[in-house]
Amino acid sequence: MSHSFKVGASFGLTSGVITTVGLIVGLHSGTHSKLAVLGGILTIAVADAFSDALGIHMSEESEDKHTAREIWISTLTTFLFKFAVASTFIAPIMLIENLTMAIMVSVSWGIFLLSLFSYLIGRGKRAVWKIIFEHVAIAILVIIAAHMVGDYISTIFT
Repeated sequence: MSHSFKVGASFGLTSGVITTVGLIVGLHSGTHSKLAVLGGILTIAVADAFSDALGIHMSEESEDKHTAREIWISTLTTFLFKFAVASTFIAPIMLIENLTMAIMVSVSWGIFLLSLFSYLIGRGKRAVWKIIFEHVAIAILVIIAAHMVGDYISTIFT
């Protein structure tokens, strides 16, 4: 697997999970609106996927050590992984009637994806459980912060 593909896949997957789960939790705690949560997921899947892809593109260009082809592989892979991963969070919101339960399923799905990917990249490098713990702990901090922001926003406008 090429460096360019690994960069795009790892960034797209990680950002797809963290950003989408944070947004879902924040929008839920702030609005309790299924429509707002779905709109947020779709916005992340499209706009943030393009934004992240451009960010990776510029980052790889700034290193001045990659070919144009390598840069575009990283760019497209980032977009595709971010879009695909963020889009998977639509299913629980659409299929589960109770929004709070759908949010819990979405958070669990995100933690699972992050743990699985952390395991795959951590195999053979050091204690894999430390890598998984580190990545999941950061995700939990994002979830807590997003929930607190959503709660705070809801108190301002109610």
